[in-house]
Amino acid sequence: MEQVSETFTVGGGFTVDLRRLTLLRELQRRGSLARTAEALHLTPSAVSQQLAALAREVGVPLTEREGRGVRLTGQARVLLAHADLIAAQLERARADLAGYGAGGRGSVTIGCFSSGVLGLLPGVMRALAERLPRLRVDVVEAEPPDLFTALDAGQVDVAVAVDFAKAPPHTDDRYSRVDLFTDVLDLVVPADHRLAGQGRVALRELARDPWIVGAADSCCGAVARSVCAAAGFTPDVRHAVNDWAALAALVEAGQGVALIPRLVRPSYEHRRVALLPTEGQPASRNVFAAVRAGAEGDAVLGAVVEQLRAGADKLSADVD
Repeated sequence: MEQVSETFTVGGGFTVDLRRLTLLRELQRRGSLARTAEALHLTPSAVSQQLAALAREVGVPLTEREGRGVRLTGQARVLLAHADLIAAQLERARADLAGYGAGGRGSVTIGCFSSGVLGLLPGVMRALAERLPRLRVDVVEAEPPDLFTALDAGQVDVAVAVDFAKAPPHTDDRYSRVDLFTDVLDLVVPADHRLAGQGRVALRELARDPWIVGAADSCCGAVARSVCAAAGFTPDVRHAVNDWAALAALVEAGQGVALIPRLVRPSYEHRRVALLPTEGQPASRNVFAAVRAGAEGDAVLGAVVEQLRAGADKLSADVD
């Protein structure tokens, strides 16, 4: 779906380029000109020029120097609050206009983290093909913060993500979000591991084992590290692997232990590994879907989110 954004004009000659507002929102998310430029495929110089142009349009300073970088001014934060409302209202306008067309026609792009693509989306897409046969559904694998940069830019219409440090907080008014399910992470060890076959074990009992986890900047890598930290130890990470099938193969080969989400259980069910129940509340992660604020009224996007919820309910029942 195309993003509705060009220039917004009100009385008194107050004109704002909405693309520059999007850039300012990205600077708020990324925290630096360099990271903002990288995310938007621009040069830092181009970002600075666009921000300067926006400052001239609104007549107030938007950034100020801080060391070698910049920080947002108080006026910029006031403008950002209005930018969120403007973006949401434009999404509502687009949804209202789309409501006049034939339902189920067009295209939707879903951005989703890797294990969601593997475990959740295939069933959802089959159901959508039956329900809305004229709807084209495309999938892009992505994680926060890049996933939400794409959502803001209209490159993605629905984001499916895991709550972790790089994801937007629940209070972020730029998005309308729906919690889908809680994905439990199972402790997986080699079949001949000293603890294989035992009852519940304390995660700390594996503090001296070699670990296999996702990369530190990935959602599952971050979750695994935080779970170990909560158990009182820093894991000895021998292998950083984001592919779940490869990770399970390394566990089977005796290269370490791991936490693997039930969402991808089919990728390791056939392996010679042992699942260990852990003491206390099992490690888990919250999976949610989000659309741009105001877009929740779009009939097609609503159907996609509804199908994601149905798929999540079925998946939860199957893996429990």
